[in-house]
Amino acid sequence: MLIDCDTCVVRGKGCPDCVITVLLGMPGPIELDAEEQTAIGCLAEAGLVPPLRLVRHHEGPSRGIA
Repeated sequence: MLIDCDTCVVRGKGCPDCVITVLLGMPGPIELDAEEQTAIGCLAEAGLVPPLRLVRHHEGPSRGIA
């Protein structure tokens, strides 16, 4: 999964409650492999970090990483 905060349509207002900002700050584009996606999804489901809030054009907000 490629995550590019520069292309997120909720950048700014969604950043404070996004797992990427919480864990990494505002990185450039990053690639998460399947294991990383699963781990971050588990942390989010457990309430330890917020879910991924990435919203690309023409899609709704992500409900965590899976």
